Amino acid sequence: MKKTSLLALCASLALHVGATETTQPVQGGAAAVSRPDLKNNPLLTESSLPFHYPAFDRIRNADFAPAFAEGMRIDSLEVARIADNKAPPTFKNTIVALEKSGQLLDRVSRIFSNLNGTLTNPEMEAIERDMAPRRAAHSDEKYLNPVLFARINTLYQQRDKLKLDAESAYLLEHYYIDFVRAGARLSEADKTRLKTINADLARLGPRFSQNVLKELNASAVLVDSREELDGMSEAEITAAANAAKQHGQEGKYLIALTNTTIQPLETNLTSRALRERVFKASVARGSRGGEFDNQAVIIQIAQLRAQRAQLLGYPNHAAYVLEKGTAKTPQAVNSLLAQLTPPAVANAHAEADAMQKIIDARQGGFQLAPWDWAFYAEKVRQARYSFDENQLRPYFEINNVLQNGVFFAAHRLYGISFRERKDLPVYHPSVRVFEVSDANGKLLAIFISDMYARDNKRGGAWMNMYAANSALLQGVPIVANHLNIPLPPEGQPTLLTPDQVRTAFHEFGHALHGMFSKVHYPSFAGTAVPRDFVEFPSQVNEMWAVWPEVLHNYAKHYQTGAPIPQELLDKFIASKKFNQGFDTTAYLGAALLDQRWHQLSPEQIPTDALAFEANALHTDGVDYALVPPRYRSTYFSHIFGGGYAAGYYSYIWAEVLDADTVQWFKEHGGLDRKNGDWFRAQLLSKGGSMDVMQAFRNFRGRDAQIGPLLERRGLDGSPAAAK
Repeated sequence: MKKTSLLALCASLALHVGATETTQPVQGGAAAVSRPDLKNNPLLTESSLPFHYPAFDRIRNADFAPAFAEGMRIDSLEVARIADNKAPPTFKNTIVALEKSGQLLDRVSRIFSNLNGTLTNPEMEAIERDMAPRRAAHSDEKYLNPVLFARINTLYQQRDKLKLDAESAYLLEHYYIDFVRAGARLSEADKTRLKTINADLARLGPRFSQNVLKELNASAVLVDSREELDGMSEAEITAAANAAKQHGQEGKYLIALTNTTIQPLETNLTSRALRERVFKASVARGSRGGEFDNQAVIIQIAQLRAQRAQLLGYPNHAAYVLEKGTAKTPQAVNSLLAQLTPPAVANAHAEADAMQKIIDARQGGFQLAPWDWAFYAEKVRQARYSFDENQLRPYFEINNVLQNGVFFAAHRLYGISFRERKDLPVYHPSVRVFEVSDANGKLLAIFISDMYARDNKRGGAWMNMYAANSALLQGVPIVANHLNIPLPPEGQPTLLTPDQVRTAFHEFGHALHGMFSKVHYPSFAGTAVPRDFVEFPSQVNEMWAVWPEVLHNYAKHYQTGAPIPQELLDKFIASKKFNQGFDTTAYLGAALLDQRWHQLSPEQIPTDALAFEANALHTDGVDYALVPPRYRSTYFSHIFGGGYAAGYYSYIWAEVLDADTVQWFKEHGGLDRKNGDWFRAQLLSKGGSMDVMQAFRNFRGRDAQIGPLLERRGLDGSPAAAK
C-alpha cells in the first residue's frame, strides 16, 4: 500500500479501518486518549525490529482503537499547522509538509487494514464498522478545509513560476486535483451534504464486505456420504471431513466455497446433483434474504456514489472515477468492452456445443447447465489434447513454485535474491517472511508470503504494503502477497492448480512494483498508479510461469523430483487458449455489470438489484445462461467492498499493455537481465511519479497495440481460436 495521493488513501481507509474506544473530542474532530493507554501500545512507535517490521507478536485488538484516535489527533494538529501557517505558501511549507504529515495514522491504518483482511475476528469487524465513518469525517476535515485548499490553490496558480522539478510539479498538480475532486470548491451547504454521503458510504462498505465473508462461510455445502465426493482427491476429501467435524458434523463432509461464482471443485465432482448444489449455493450468495443479504446494501451504495458524483459535477460515478485513470471516459471503456464481447460470447457458444456433443455421446440425456461447464470442459480438454490439468498438480508443489519458480524468475530477470527470515514474527503460523537483496547485495525489501485460505481471511488474491519507500521519508518496502490455497491435511503436500501457479506469479508482479519503486515523494511510491494501470506489471509477470527455463526449474514431481515430461508440458502449452470463450465472457459479464451500476445517475438507480443485473447482462449481450458473471452484484467485493468501483475493466484494459509487453520480451530474448533492467528502470521504478502511459511509451517505443491481446484470448478470428 502507498502513502498515496491523500484522497486515494483516505477513501480506501474509510472502508477498511475502525475503532471502538470511548473518547473525548479535541481540536479538529479527532479523539484524545489518556497517556496510560498509549504508553505500551506497539502501534504508536516505530517498531524496534529490523527494518521497522511490524511487531505482530505484540499487537492486540485493543491496541487499534487508541492508536487510531492518537493518529488522527496528531494528523489533525499537523494539518492545522500547515493550514494556519502565517508565512506565504511555498512548495516546501505546504506540499512537502503534507507529504510528511500523517505518518503515524498511515502506519496504524496499514497494519489494521492488512490484518483485518487476512485474520479478522468479530472484535476487528466491530472496530471497522465503528471507525469507518470517523475516518471518513477525518478525511473530509482535511480536504474540505478552505484555508488549506487556499494555500494549495495559490501554489497551483503560480506553478509555472515555481521552477519545480518534474516530479514536484506533478505532485502539486495531483494535490490540487485531489482536493478539487474531494469537494474543496463546493459551497458550505454542498460540503455538508458531501460529508453525510461520505459517512454513509463509509458505514456501508464494511457492512457489504462483512456480509460477503460471513455468507461465504455460511454457504458451505454439507455432504452426507463419501460416495458423493467422487472425483475429489483424498486430500480434498480429508479436508472436507475435518471441516465438517470442526462444525459439529462429524462423519459428514463440508465443501467450502471460494470467492468466484464457479467453484474449482466443479471441475472434478462426478455427481451432477452435488455440482448443482454447489453452484446454486455459490450464485445465491447475498440474495437469499436474511442477515447477510446485500441487495439493499448495493442499491444504497450505488445511489450514494451517484449522488456524490453529481454533487461534484460529474454525470455519474464512472465518469468521476475514470477521469483519474488512463481510460479517462466511460465511452472509452464501453468501446473496448463492446469490441471484445461478441467474439468472446461466440467462442463460449462454440465451447458449449463441444461439451454437449460429449454429453450426447455418453447418452447423458440432459442439456448442459452452468454447473456442468467446468466438468465437461475438462472432458473436452482431455479429448482434444489428451491432457487433464490434474496431471500437472504433482509437479506444482507450493514451495517449488515459490522459491524455484517465482523467486528464480525474479532473480534471473532482475538479479534480486531471497533469504527466509524465521526470526521475524508473523500473524499466523502459515505465513513466511523473506529478506530481499538487490543485485548489488544491498537490502531491497521484506516480502511476506501468506498463501493459505482461512475462514477469517477475505477471498481472492491480493498484494498490499506495510511500508513503502521514498527518498523523502526513507524506509524499506515491506510487501505482502496473499492467496487462498486450501490447506491440505497435516503431512500432505500442497499441490497447486495451473491457475493457482499463475496467480502466484501475478501477485508477485505487484510485489515487484512495490519493491522497485524509486521516487522522491511517498504519494508516488509503489503501486500508486492509476487503477487501470496497476494490473499491468502483475499481468506481465505471469508470462514467466510458463517460460521454459523457469518452468523446468520448478515443475518437478513432489515425490520423485523428476522434471515435468516434455510431452505433458507441450500439451499444457497447446491448451492455453482452451476455454477462453468462457473465461473472457465471465470476466466481461462482471466488468460490464460494474460499468452499468456506476454509469447511472441518481434518478436511474434501480429498486430491484437482481432485475437490474439481469437486464444489464441482456442489454450488453452477455446474458448467456451457461456462463454467469465471474461475480454477481451481491458478492462483487471488488466494486462494492474494495477499490475497483467502476474499475473492474482494469484487468483487460491493462492486458492490452501486458500482451504487447510480453511480445516485446519475446522479441528481445525473454528472460534476460538487460530486459529486466530496462523494464524496471522505465516502468517499475517510476511508481506514479509521471504519466504512466508516457512511461509505457518510453519502455516500448510506441503506444500499445491490441493485436497481441486478441490473439492471446482467441478473439482474433484465427483458425486456432475457433477450435
